[in-house]
Amino acid sequence: MPWIAHHEVLAECRGVPDPHTGYLLGIQEIDAAVRAGAGPLLADWLNARGARPDAAAAARLLAEATQRHLPGGIQLHSLLWLPSPFSSIAWSTDMPEHAILAERFEFSASHRLHCPDRSDEENRRLFGKCNHPNGHGHNYRIEVGIRVPAGAGAAGFPEGRLDAAVRREVIDRFDHKHLNVDCAEFARLNPSVENIARVCHALLEPALGADGAQLHHVTVWETEKTSATYPVR
Repeated sequence: MPWIAHHEVLAECRGVPDPHTGYLLGIQEIDAAVRAGAGPLLADWLNARGARPDAAAAARLLAEATQRHLPGGIQLHSLLWLPSPFSSIAWSTDMPEHAILAERFEFSASHRLHCPDRSDEENRRLFGKCNHPNGHGHNYRIEVGIRVPAGAGAAGFPEGRLDAAVRREVIDRFDHKHLNVDCAEFARLNPSVENIARVCHALLEPALGADGAQLHHVTVWETEKTSATYPVR
């Protein structure tokens, strides 16, 4: 019996819109191109009818297959493949021989937003309830993206290495901790979501580099509406 799975594919196209309709391409045509191009490849890999390449190379193949089913003059600029809610692989014509492999993780921590060089009144004005002396908590989400080769024959990044690095350098360090009190990284640094993203990047860059990966970005969500990415993409 074949496996059943849910994969999400986001395609971005570029071209010159029709001067009369204002359309570049109907959404139905993009949908049809993804289904005709990427769909059969995903089905083959899922049902083991063909050897599945490394994730980065697979994203490039999905993009190339989709491009073949788009009308002439329309360029597939980028393709984002989400094989699960916690991982994604992005390929684009800006970086054709590489892809961005990203995974998401979670950790819970408390913090207090406070600048010691400002008065108590100024801190309360700047940070409101987030300046409460005893702190407050968040269920943080963090996405870590690495740049990996996507060309034919490129060696894939070893499975589990990204997960291990993030857990060792970030999750084990910050999970269920009071960032201001328990973590040396924030003893003198205000643990804003911006600073948390920057600190996580600094911790992960050498760790992943030792594994042969180039860190592309770190995004941290404090809430659904509040996040920061380092470096700027």
